[in-house]
Amino acid sequence: MPPVSAVLLAAGASARMGAPKALLPWQGEPLVRYQIASLVEGGVEEVVVVLGAGAAEVAPLVGGPGRLKVVVNPQWPAGKTTSLVAGLREVSPHASGVLVLAVDQPRPPEVLALLVDLHRRHSPLLLIPTYQGRRGHPPLFHARLLPDLLGVREEEKGLRAVVERYRQQTMEVPVDTPIVLVDINTPQEYHEARRRFGA
Repeated sequence: MPPVSAVLLAAGASARMGAPKALLPWQGEPLVRYQIASLVEGGVEEVVVVLGAGAAEVAPLVGGPGRLKVVVNPQWPAGKTTSLVAGLREVSPHASGVLVLAVDQPRPPEVLALLVDLHRRHSPLLLIPTYQGRRGHPPLFHARLLPDLLGVREEEKGLRAVVERYRQQTMEVPVDTPIVLVDINTPQEYHEARRRFGA
């Protein structure tokens, strides 16, 4: 069965947080390690971690199960799309799909496993989890969309442009947890998310 890969984006400056988000404690370990373990437990065979700001601090803590690649994106100040493209270039050519997850979007393995299983069984162009009708993260793209993903540009909505382009071919996946909507950018958001999901 062709593998599913993931690109884990951890290159941002964490300016609003005031500290590298990848290093925040989450369920007893740094968030970046939690995310890697969750992805692998969810059925992802390869995780490409993209670092940028604070790479020297974060890189020693990047580890875990499964096939793991680390990419340092020197162009990270130019925007998230540069990190996405840097990670996608390292994805295995044998991958059947790519799940794109930001390090500040903690997701439990059961949510990721549901997406991976539906990808393998139905092969839609795009899978997106939803909670009470609201679209969340992470998206899982079929490998056929790699050319579109590699062409994303910061000034043209980035990843959102691809999601909008294939809206009609997207399989929405309802889940029963609001964690698919969680995005941690500030200390207040972190403490609230940790209180609800990450203690």
